[in-house]
Amino acid sequence: MTAFKILNDLEPFGLRVLVRVDLNLPMENGQVSDRTRIEAARPTVRELVSKGAKVILLAHFGRPKGQVKTEFSLSQVIETVAEALGHPVRFASDCIGTNVEQTVADLQPGDILLLENVRFHPGEESNDPAFVEALARLGDAYVNDAFSCAHRAHASSAGLAGSLPAYAGRALERELTALAAALTTPERPVAAVVGGAKVSSKLALLGSLVERVDHLIIGGGMANTFLFADGLQVGKSLCERDLADTARAIVTKATAAGCKLLLPRDVVVAEKFKAGATCMTVAVDQVPDNAMILDVGPDTVTVIEHCFAECRTVVWNGPLGAFETEPFDRGTVAAAQAVARMTQTGQLVSVAGGGDTVAALNRAGVTDDFTFVSTAGGAFLEWLEGRELPGVAALAP
Repeated sequence: MTAFKILNDLEPFGLRVLVRVDLNLPMENGQVSDRTRIEAARPTVRELVSKGAKVILLAHFGRPKGQVKTEFSLSQVIETVAEALGHPVRFASDCIGTNVEQTVADLQPGDILLLENVRFHPGEESNDPAFVEALARLGDAYVNDAFSCAHRAHASSAGLAGSLPAYAGRALERELTALAAALTTPERPVAAVVGGAKVSSKLALLGSLVERVDHLIIGGGMANTFLFADGLQVGKSLCERDLADTARAIVTKATAAGCKLLLPRDVVVAEKFKAGATCMTVAVDQVPDNAMILDVGPDTVTVIEHCFAECRTVVWNGPLGAFETEPFDRGTVAAAQAVARMTQTGQLVSVAGGGDTVAALNRAGVTDDFTFVSTAGGAFLEWLEGRELPGVAALAP
């Protein structure tokens, strides 16, 4: 893990502190529908405010692609941000320029200012030095508290961290500490659960994990490709038949690395994918031609639970089945609840992340029972793949 400075290393009183946060909040009918991301930044912002910093929030919203588009203005979330932070928040209609510089100059210790969407400027995503310099003129120090954006080499993350004294905020610090405990310096044995629809979307991840974990549990639609590669028939199931050779290569790599691969032994199948569909549990070599695999079966869950019981660390990315639709959520829910129980009794350190993963854990009612659950999507996946994250690397002193 990259060494980095944290808020303990910063004396912020009277300083203009640029804080990169994630305000790419989900909206429904013009209202913020989930405040999780801004609430994650609350400890950092409140700490800086309490220590007399002049806090200047940097964020993006949507994909305006370097153009000013009102539907992507952060002005529509300002009330929610202020409410979540429990503090008044001023708003600037741009993120650089003379007017913004004057607004910043008028700030008093303990004030909070939210700047307009940094992606309204093409220099943000291209990490343009001139845009970085214009942002840097607004601050005396920089704090990154948006792990979800750390995989992008953008101006408001990687660029600014190289232009101002840079620190990790409390949410980013917690995230990096948890991730290090999961794979960088874990307690062994380590099991990784990787699910989801397609092998093609997680090739790099699977290739990296077989060399870093002791057990690799594969579920979801991608498991079907491995079953097919092993010579089994998967009926009408989602299956990337053209990747059979790739799946076999991953199995070979796992064997060479001493990583035990765990695939489904029994599966839940149905002729139609819909809520309440008639389904049955069959062995993996008994899948009917007119059926599709939609979940792992109870015998597989038992084997997975025994695997967890032998481990000290579990890393989880992706569901084991079509968890959004009953009754095909049972395998994911049962396995997640097993991890939660073992975490709460001190048997496991458990770290999970990714959008579908968080939704699945929420469905199982165990999100708060894992050691750490990351809300980041792409950044969490790239970290699991062993790739360097520009926004984190830039914090190195």
